[in-house]
Amino acid sequence: MRRSSFLLLSASLLATAALPAVAQQAPVSGNLVLYTSQLEPDAAATVEAFRKRHPGVTVEWVRGGTNQILPRLRAEISAGNPRADVLLLADSLTFEGLKKEGLLRPSPEVELGATPATVHDPERTYFGTKLMTTGIVMNTRAPFTPKTWADLLRPEARNMTAMPSPAVSGAAGIHIQTLAQDPKLGWDYIEKLARAGIQPRGGNGAVLQSVAGGERAFGIVVDYMPIREAAKGAPVKYIFPEDGVSAITEPAAILKSSRNPQAAAAFISFLLSPEGQKLASSQGFLPADPNVAPPPGFPDPKTVKVLPLDNARAAEEADATLRRFNQLVGQ
Repeated sequence: MRRSSFLLLSASLLATAALPAVAQQAPVSGNLVLYTSQLEPDAAATVEAFRKRHPGVTVEWVRGGTNQILPRLRAEISAGNPRADVLLLADSLTFEGLKKEGLLRPSPEVELGATPATVHDPERTYFGTKLMTTGIVMNTRAPFTPKTWADLLRPEARNMTAMPSPAVSGAAGIHIQTLAQDPKLGWDYIEKLARAGIQPRGGNGAVLQSVAGGERAFGIVVDYMPIREAAKGAPVKYIFPEDGVSAITEPAAILKSSRNPQAAAAFISFLLSPEGQKLASSQGFLPADPNVAPPPGFPDPKTVKVLPLDNARAAEEADATLRRFNQLVGQ
């Protein structure tokens, strides 16, 4: 081979190697089935945005609560015909259970973007897509503004704090387990909270209503609800406690039985991309990527301290934790 031809070939190969990985991948196509607990408008917007990036993929999506999606999935598995390629559900404990059953596909090809490794399963079977924190909501006429979790133990807050029932709200269940695992709070704090008259009631909406209506001065609740209502003029304020918040991450995972794992991996990669994270922010959720601007009313994500949670341990201890908490609060 002539030297000039060799140099041209070498330059061509180097240029090809330097191309972004995405540009070298074959376009994904085919059918993709998504099972999700997202709100219907959010699910529709997410699918539409993904298809703009990957027009060769046809997406069928089924929306329902986690307590509706899982029985459907298990019935399909029992019948030998699981349809879903991707699950997008609220909390990591659900995925820990599915992982333990061997139903999830490890997916090293999923691109994490700038999202932190801490929101994803270390074995890459599920991936956190956003942060929905649990902190403190207060009525604007409350006797004081709490700054830490310990402030809910003050005499002025006695019998004046509500929270969702962990038996009803997955976020509340994860919150209690996060507090229990924290070395500075732990069960000692939860027991003091029970003695201070904490009142579990229904879901997050019921708690917010009791605080907005002035029945209770404080509540333990997920962030986006009071922030949205405050923007509409409700007399509430959401507090990110200085010592940290618990969080659910609305993970996504590919089922081991997926018929189109390439499109499924592209879908999750889209959720974690800057574009997907901006979409989550526009829908009113704190993005997992700290570099993406949060929705109005939220602080800079880099300033929010998220308390760690050992998901595998939490999944193992979930039933025992719920029983112990219910005994403390008399439920």
